Amino acid sequence: MKQISLVLFTLLGINLSAQNVTLDYYLPEDVTYNPNIPKPSEVLGHEVGEWHVTHDKLVFYMQQLAASSDRVTLEDRGKTFEGRPLLLLTITTPKNHQNIESIRQQHIALSEGNNSTNISEMPIVVYQGFSIHGNEASGSNASLAYAYYLAAAQGPEIEDMLENMIILLDPSFNPDGLQRFAYWANTNKSQNLNPDSNEREYHEVWPGGRTNHYWFDMNRDWLPVQLPESRARIKTFHKWLPNILTDHHEMGTNSTFFFQPGEPSRVNPLTPKINQELTREIATYHAKALDKIGSLYYSEENFDDYYYGKGSTFPDVNGSIGILFEQGSSRGHIQESENGILTFPFTIRNQFTTALSTVEAAKHMRVKILEYQKKFYDDMRAQAARNKSKGIVFGDSKDASKTWHLAEILSRHKIKFYELSSDATIDGKNFKKGFAYIVPLNQKNPSLINTIFEKRTTFKDSLFYDVSAWTFPLAFNLDYANLTSMSNAGMEVTDFKAPQGSANKKSNYAYLFEWNEYYTPKALNKILAKGLRAKVAKSPFTLEGKHYDYGTIMIPVQNQDLDSQKLYNFLQQVAKESQIQITAVSTGLTQGIDLGSNDFDPIKKQKVAILVGDGIRSYDAGEIWHLFDTRYDIKITKLDIAYFDSVDLDKYTDIIVPSGWNSTILDKKGTDKIKSWVKNGGTLIGYRTVAKWFKKSKLMPLELKVDTLEAKNVAFDQKSKFKGAQVTGGAIFEADLDRSHPINYGYKNNKLALFRNTNIYLEPEKNSYDNPIQYTNNPLLSGYISEENAELLKNSVPFKVNSLGKGKVILFTDNTNFRAFWYGTNKLLMNAIFFGEMM
Repeated sequence: MKQISLVLFTLLGINLSAQNVTLDYYLPEDVTYNPNIPKPSEVLGHEVGEWHVTHDKLVFYMQQLAASSDRVTLEDRGKTFEGRPLLLLTITTPKNHQNIESIRQQHIALSEGNNSTNISEMPIVVYQGFSIHGNEASGSNASLAYAYYLAAAQGPEIEDMLENMIILLDPSFNPDGLQRFAYWANTNKSQNLNPDSNEREYHEVWPGGRTNHYWFDMNRDWLPVQLPESRARIKTFHKWLPNILTDHHEMGTNSTFFFQPGEPSRVNPLTPKINQELTREIATYHAKALDKIGSLYYSEENFDDYYYGKGSTFPDVNGSIGILFEQGSSRGHIQESENGILTFPFTIRNQFTTALSTVEAAKHMRVKILEYQKKFYDDMRAQAARNKSKGIVFGDSKDASKTWHLAEILSRHKIKFYELSSDATIDGKNFKKGFAYIVPLNQKNPSLINTIFEKRTTFKDSLFYDVSAWTFPLAFNLDYANLTSMSNAGMEVTDFKAPQGSANKKSNYAYLFEWNEYYTPKALNKILAKGLRAKVAKSPFTLEGKHYDYGTIMIPVQNQDLDSQKLYNFLQQVAKESQIQITAVSTGLTQGIDLGSNDFDPIKKQKVAILVGDGIRSYDAGEIWHLFDTRYDIKITKLDIAYFDSVDLDKYTDIIVPSGWNSTILDKKGTDKIKSWVKNGGTLIGYRTVAKWFKKSKLMPLELKVDTLEAKNVAFDQKSKFKGAQVTGGAIFEADLDRSHPINYGYKNNKLALFRNTNIYLEPEKNSYDNPIQYTNNPLLSGYISEENAELLKNSVPFKVNSLGKGKVILFTDNTNFRAFWYGTNKLLMNAIFFGEMM
C-alpha cells in the first residue's frame, strides 16, 4: 500500500508540474556535487523538464560540461542530413582519460583471444544512447541530468565506479527528429499546463519527430547502416565493442515502464542463452531502483530480441548485452493517462534512474560481463574452425555497384572479405572478378556474418515485433553461394573504393549502356535533363562482339544539342558520377534489332511527384524521397494532401502514392482530379494498401484473394496471438520474372526476391504476358508467414499495370524500397518511372 501511495503521489502530484521541478528531483539523495560544474539550468536557462530541450541547446550544454570537467571528453563524429553534430561523450576518471587508447586496445584484445590480460583489473565499457526516436524525448532530456551527475558527483563511490568503467554517452541518437519534436512540444505549451489528451500539444503534425530527416526509423538501421547517424554510432560500437549498450525509448501514454529481457520465446537463436541470463540479472538492478522511487514497470512482455537491426538487439550478436528501455510518454509536458497524470519530469526521472541502475549493474557485474564477452569470441573462433562451410561468395556479374554496396556494409561491421581471384562458376552461378567478393567464415565473428547471409524459415514463435527476415544478398538481388574451400579467394580487400565508371572512347555514331548497373537511372536522368535524346531497346541484340540485353539505353550522336566531342565529354562525366560503363559503337548494324529499329523506344524526361501528408505512411514516403534525392539525384516534388486540390498536375509525368493507413487516400474531389490527370496521359504508381483505393475508386480493376480463416477453439486471452500469427510482418519471397517486360529491364535472372509485409494478394491475369512478376508455387525464401497466408500467396502477383485513357495506373503490393537497403528492387520503381508508357 505504501508503494502504491507513493506512485499515486508522484503521478497525481501534478503541481509537481514542470515549472516547479528542480534538478534535485532527478538526482540521488546524499550526494555532493562539484560547484565548478555547471548545472543544466545555468546553461540552458530552464530546468530539465521545464521545456523540451532543443538539440542546439543540448549540444551547447554538453560542450560546456566537457570544457569544465576533466572526467568528460567530447567528440563530434559527423553530421546528420540537416547538418547537426553527432556527439559522443566519453566519461571516466582523468587517469583513465590519459590512457584511454591503451585501455581501448586492451579491451578489444580481450575479444581477439588475448589471454594475457587480467580481466579483474579491466574497466567495463558501457554505451548509453538516448531518443533514437526524436519524439520519445524523455531520454535525451534525461541525458542532461545524467551527464551532469557523472561529471559533478563527488565521493569515493562514483570515483570507484568511474575508475572501473568507460561510459560512452550518446545524448541524442536522432538530432533532427529531436529538434523537430522539441519545436512542436514547446510552441504548443501553455503557461497553465493542460493534461487534456485532446490538447494539440499531444498531437504533432505529420510526419512527426519520430524519424530522421528522410523519415527513417533509425532504430531499424543498426545492421544495414544506411544513414549517417547509424554510421557514426556503428563506427563507435566496433571501435570499442562495449559490454552493455542501452537504448532509451518511449511507448504509449497509458503504459508504465519496460526494461529487457523481452518475450523469452522471441529471442534470435544466434543469441547465446547466457546473454539473456545476464540481461535478466541486470534487470534486477532496474527493478530495485524503480521500486525505490515508486515507479511501476514490467519486463519479459511485448518486446523481443529477434531483429538484429535494432539498437537493443544488435549488441547481442556482437558479444555485448543490449538493453531496451521503454517509458510511457507524456508526448508533451503533462498528460492524462490510465495511471494518473503523467508529467514530463516524471518520465525523465525514470530514464535517469535506469541509466544510473545500468552503471550500478555494470559496476557489480563487471568481471562476469567481461568474461562473457571474452568467452563469446572464444566460442566464435571455435565455431568458425568447425564450420564445414569455409566462406561465402556473392556478386552480380553485371552490377558492380550493388555488389560494392553490400561489401560496404561488411566493411562498416569490420568483416573481412577478399577479391575473387578469377571468373568462376560456383553452385551453378557465374561470378566475375571485380564484380564479386568472398567472405571467409573463419574470422572474428561468424555469427554476425551468418545473420547477414542466412535464410531462416522455422521459428519458435509466430509473433514478431519487427521483420522476421533480412537476408542481405536477397535484399540486394545478388547471386551467392557457400564455399567448401577458399581456393577462389584472391587478395584481402583493404583499400575499399567504389567502382569506377567511364565512357570507353569517342563515337561519331552512338553510345550504349546496359540497364543492369544500380546507378543507370541516375545516368539516364542526367542525360535526359541535359536535353539529349535517348532510346531504350525492347529486345536483346549483339554488336561489335558484345551482347546487349533488354532495356539497353542508346544515345545517338547525330541531331543532338551537343557536338560529338562535347557529347563524349559529357557522357564521360556521367559515367564517372554514376559508376557505369558507357560503350561507344561505330555502326548501327547488329545481330538482332538494329539501332535504328522501331524496337528502340524514345524516353521522355520525367517530372515526378509524390503524395505525402496525413493518411500516408511517412516511412514509405521517406524511403522513396531518399531514393530519388540521395541515390539517383532525381528531383521529386512532395505534394501534401492538405493542398492537393489546388495543385496543377499537368506539369507532372508521374505521381507516386506510398502506402496509406486506410483504404481512402484522397476524397472524391481529389480522386476525380487524379483520375482525369491519368486519362490525359499521366502515370500513377501506387504501393501496398493503395490497392484498396485503386479498386474502390475504379482506378484499376483488381481481383483480391481473401482470407476466410476463422478462429475456432481459440480462448479469449489468445485472441491477440491468433490474429498476430496472421500478420506478415516482413519476410522474403521468390517471384518469376518475364524479363522482356519493361518493368523487369535490368534484371539478368529469371527469379527475384521480394520483401513483403502486407497481406494483400492479387489474382493473376488470364494472359501470362500480363503477369510479368508472379510469385512461384513455393515462394517463401526466408522469414515467417502463416500457412493460410502462404497458400494465398502462391502464384499471386505483386505487380499490375492498367491503361486508363492515355495514361497508366501501376500497382506494387510490396515495398520495393524497404529501409534503404533493399537495393535489389529499387530498379522496379525506376522502370515504372522511365518506361511506364511502354507497359
